[in-house]
Amino acid sequence: MDNTTTWKCNKCGEALVMKKVVFGYMNRSFSHEVPVCPKCSKVFISQALAEGRMVEVEEALEDK
Repeated sequence: MDNTTTWKCNKCGEALVMKKVVFGYMNRSFSHEVPVCPKCSKVFISQALAEGRMVEVEEALEDK
């Protein structure tokens, strides 16, 4: 998420805020700071994050 774009929650209309979120995959967990709605706690995962860092982490865990 770049600093020039203000993303809003589609459900609540609230501006998203950056927050550290814990993700789980294959009985392991990892955290990453992502945009989150302060009202309903919905998380926004950008395409770049999903296709980049998250794929790297998944591949690393699958190789173990």
